[in-house]
Amino acid sequence: MKKFAFLLSCGLLASATSVVAQTKPAAPSPAAAQTAPAGGVAKSIPVADYYEGGQEAMYAFIEKELKYPVLAKRNRIQGTCIVSFTLNTDGTTSGFKLVKGVGGGCGDEALRVAKLLQFKKPDYAVLTSLPIVFKL
Repeated sequence: MKKFAFLLSCGLLASATSVVAQTKPAAPSPAAAQTAPAGGVAKSIPVADYYEGGQEAMYAFIEKELKYPVLAKRNRIQGTCIVSFTLNTDGTTSGFKLVKGVGGGCGDEALRVAKLLQFKKPDYAVLTSLPIVFKL
């Protein structure tokens, strides 16, 4: 009976160790860290193709113009706001809508900064969403 309990506990310990070993996240490669644009967003945003200078320049502009709301800073609110808008065929933007906000005035600030963006004229109207990261 003691042998059975010992084997059972060894088996449980071995299976728990393998589960823990599989759940450890892999270390990011140095190349991946270098390709992430300003603002921490690594995915390509289709509307960035119509911004002068591309996605890196667009997020550099957003980072420069973004003013962290006082209420959000005081309450240590962080997160990603998503703004949806339409890029019209003449290069203007319209139909701004906050899809996801994090509170503390971050959504209003994300809308304000998104309205400042100037795009080149696309061949067709593009409905897009733009993530704006707020991080202290």
